[in-house]
Amino acid sequence: MTDTPGVLSGYRVVDCSIAMAGPFAAQRLGDLGADVIKVEPTAGEWQRFAAAGGAAGNQINVSFLSLNRNKRSLAVDLKSKGGTEVIRELVASADVFLQNYRPGVAARLGLDYETLSAINPALVYVSISGYGETGPYRDRPGQDLLLQAMSGAMLSAGRQGEPPSPAGQYLADAVTASTAFEAVLAALLHRERTGEGQLVTVNMLDALTTLQMQELSVFTIGNVPQERGTEPNAHVYIRAPYGVFATSDGYLALGFADLETLGRVIGEPSFEGMDPEVEGWTHRDELYAKTEARLATRPTAVWLDELLAAGIWAGPVYSYQDLVDDPQIAHNGTFVEYDHPTEGRIKTPGFPYVFSKTPARIDRGAPLVGEHSREVLAELGLNGERVDALFSSGAVAGS
Repeated sequence: MTDTPGVLSGYRVVDCSIAMAGPFAAQRLGDLGADVIKVEPTAGEWQRFAAAGGAAGNQINVSFLSLNRNKRSLAVDLKSKGGTEVIRELVASADVFLQNYRPGVAARLGLDYETLSAINPALVYVSISGYGETGPYRDRPGQDLLLQAMSGAMLSAGRQGEPPSPAGQYLADAVTASTAFEAVLAALLHRERTGEGQLVTVNMLDALTTLQMQELSVFTIGNVPQERGTEPNAHVYIRAPYGVFATSDGYLALGFADLETLGRVIGEPSFEGMDPEVEGWTHRDELYAKTEARLATRPTAVWLDELLAAGIWAGPVYSYQDLVDDPQIAHNGTFVEYDHPTEGRIKTPGFPYVFSKTPARIDRGAPLVGEHSREVLAELGLNGERVDALFSSGAVAGS
């Protein structure tokens, strides 16, 4: 912890997003010092009450807790006249407005870019969608698994004829969050130079598609077909043997091995004289199968010692427990811990970047519903009588 202001200290972000992509992007901004005000319904965002992975909390479930640190909560009924007026007044003092409403909802609420930019021309307005603001898929559900499936990436790994395997994390949401985060920083830089705000749109389909810059270019420029083999190679555009292999007591990952060297280490004489840039492509399934058979005969630790000593790229396949206990993770300070008023001691992934002068930090955990409503309204200059009226009418809620 440090008293040094974050790199985004002084910027205000109005976060009207739900689920993962939007809240995760806004949290990253908060980690860098921005004042992020989470606008949520008076009863609280639905994700507060949906147990992620079955991990329910005391008052805040783990999913919401993990995506909403370093934010203040303003609980508002956006369908009420008073609630909408409050948000418009908030936008007048904001730098960034972020939403991932379904198409048409922002306009119905009077929170679309045209309306809000008229109030604050310097506003950076970020709209996140599943497939795009317009077009034939605009109304489709932008759910992570569905976007992964549509991105084409699933068919770049595994066996031909077998169902493709999704990523083991919410990949589409996480990539979209990072894309939105980058877009906000770029738009703020433009505003610093010109004074202009602007509309920024980000969609999950494009985020996942552009992430595959190298793979899709191999297909579109190199005209190499995306064909899976009979063995579960980890990537169709990388030479064999490449993937995760079972050992006698677990698994290991192996990639980009010189075939002669690998053959000597694992005791496979048929690899002698093979050129990895020739046979690595023409004999993909054979190389995979023979490597698989040899590696299955001995323990992971033994193989890793011998493979690494020979200069072959290999590594362990971790569980989450293994990851949390890893000495490099401890050295990096990858996880952070802090105390939350209702959820107790929290241990969670920290920050993906290090700033020497303006470090990211945690100033507050995920807020309770409307925990900061009165505080935010007071900052907007609303007098006590009007604040009490907003609470009495139900337009605003909180502690």
